[in-house]
Amino acid sequence: MTATMGGRLLTPGEVAALFRVDPKTVTRWATAGRIGSIRTPGGHRRFREAEVNDLLAELTTDASEPARTA
Repeated sequence: MTATMGGRLLTPGEVAALFRVDPKTVTRWATAGRIGSIRTPGGHRRFREAEVNDLLAELTTDASEPARTA
């Protein structure tokens, strides 16, 4: 599925696989405003691939970077 802006739209299951969480967790993140989503005419959530990749990059660290200490 592709969006009109040219970006790919991902299902909650696809996003969940990237983050290694349950699809319901992705839906909760969208409800809480942590990640943006759009609704299909049938009422299903879809997520913009670029936004998902940005969030994934923000939440993950490169293995070569030293761990942050609090």
